[in-house]
Amino acid sequence: MAKSNNRGYAKINGRAVLYGVLIIIAAYYLLPLVLMIMTSFRSMDEIRMGQLIEWPKSFSLDAWSMAWSEVQIGAREDRGLRPYFLNSIQMVIPAVAISTILGALNGYVLSFWKFRGSELFFGALLIGCFLPFQAILLPQSQLLGSLGLAGTMTGLVLTHVVYGVSFTTLFFRNYYVNLPHELVKAAKLDGAGFWIIFFRIILPLSAPILVVTVIWQFTQIWNDFLFGVVFSDPSSQPVTVGLNNMVNSSTGEKQYNVDMAGAIIAALPTIVVYVVAGKYFVRGLTAGSVKG
Repeated sequence: MAKSNNRGYAKINGRAVLYGVLIIIAAYYLLPLVLMIMTSFRSMDEIRMGQLIEWPKSFSLDAWSMAWSEVQIGAREDRGLRPYFLNSIQMVIPAVAISTILGALNGYVLSFWKFRGSELFFGALLIGCFLPFQAILLPQSQLLGSLGLAGTMTGLVLTHVVYGVSFTTLFFRNYYVNLPHELVKAAKLDGAGFWIIFFRIILPLSAPILVVTVIWQFTQIWNDFLFGVVFSDPSSQPVTVGLNNMVNSSTGEKQYNVDMAGAIIAALPTIVVYVVAGKYFVRGLTAGSVKG
């Protein structure tokens, strides 16, 4: 009985130590975010006093309003993040949808409708996962120019779709190869064709990997800066470029509270996505890991 109690106490103490270490690590990583949020609610007078870690004496939403809307700061007129934020929404929704659909179809074909050279095609497609963004800037800009899409929202969407389809194909193909192939064989025997099998059998089983792909593509596209600054013009620039323009403005007084509020606004959609759907992302990653 004593040994059982000792084991119970040891187990509880071990968990307490583990949770304590995890809390310390979480606090370490969350501290910059907390400081950003606190700074965004401060006034510049309070920031100049050097009170960085102390709780704000008074909460103000002025910095958030200035970061979101077009404002006049001294002799400088700053364009807020609102138009850039809307541009990012217009870019990310079709880019995520199209790349996810194409990835699902590619993975479906490469798993259940293999053709001669399909493995070679899949290997060639995977090269796109390892190409750095900088390697395709020149050829992609030439392609967009020849198509008349340079500096347009459509050109940005096309760029993200082309670059992201390698990843989405990899996700769906690795998930589909672990599905029971007997389902597809039985459907073929019953006379079901390509599209009927995809929409009525495969797609209903794809919810976990759909969540993974959507979250992955949304995060990658929303946080992208390089494509946004190279392939867009002022009317189609995404929020990451807008934030860079606002933070790196060289004239006038530096508004640290506005910069912090703008950074939080730009990061808010991805934070919300991971907070709301983070557990589904992990489940989706492990859903196809065991064949059965």
